[in-house]
Order: sequence, then structure tokens, then C-alpha cells
Amino acid sequence: MADCIFCAICAGKAEASVVIDDDYLAFMDIAPFATGHTLIIPRRHVQRVAELTSDERAGLFEVGNRIGTALREAGLAEDVHFVLNDGDKASQTVYHVHLHVVPRRSKDLRRLLPRVLTAFAPPLWRRRRTQLDAVAERIRAKLDG
Repeated sequence: MADCIFCAICAGKAEASVVIDDDYLAFMDIAPFATGHTLIIPRRHVQRVAELTSDERAGLFEVGNRIGTALREAGLAEDVHFVLNDGDKASQTVYHVHLHVVPRRSKDLRRLLPRVLTAFAPPLWRRRRTQLDAVAERIRAKLDG
């Protein structure tokens, strides 16, 4: 879709700190809730979960599980939240299905719910590309290892 930022990332027309580039694309959230916050998208543009095939839904969560495991092994998470906002009333802001894999630690100072419900990320949460690239590399190392 021409105006979809995630489709632009898939096409290489917008930058991203990529963790997995395969049937699904996994990349760092530009305004992460926590270091290692990763987004996973199907390459095919679909707005809602119901538009995915059962194989695509299973694949999305399989990649999410791999990312979650890598986050733990990289020391970026003790546990993870899997978050998928499906539609406007569920706070979906980019209308291309995407699964958030959010690292969590026992001493988290921020609460997840306000961040998930926020329609846009405050500029203070945005990270530099070099920071995101370094975290993506750290996660990739655990996926490849």
C-alpha cells in the first residue's frame, strides 16, 4: 500500500533497524517502551488479524516467540509482553498488522498500559538509529547463535 510506512520499510524505501528479514519482517520500534521493543509484520499488507491466513497468524506468533527467546538470551528481558492492537478502537495507529514484542523486567518503572494506549509516542521515547541498530544486532546475534 502506497501510504503505509510498514510497506515502505518492507520495500526498502524507509529505514528500519532490522532483526529478521524473511517471510516476516522484524524491526526495532522507533519509540520503544523498553530497549529491545521489536515489531513483527507480515510482508503482505493486511490491516486486521482476520485478514491473515491461519498460517500467517501462526507464523507471526512463531517469529514473536523466537524474538522473545532472543531478548531473554541477550539479557534484555526477563519476560515479554506480546501486544497486537487490532483496529482503531484498540489503539492501532499503523494500519498494517504488527505484533509488538515488549521486553519486561521485574524493576520496570513504566507501566505498559498507558504506553500501549497512547496514540503516538512522545518524542522523548524516540531513539537514534545507531542505538536501534545496536540493539537489533544484539538480538540477531542470539537468533543466529
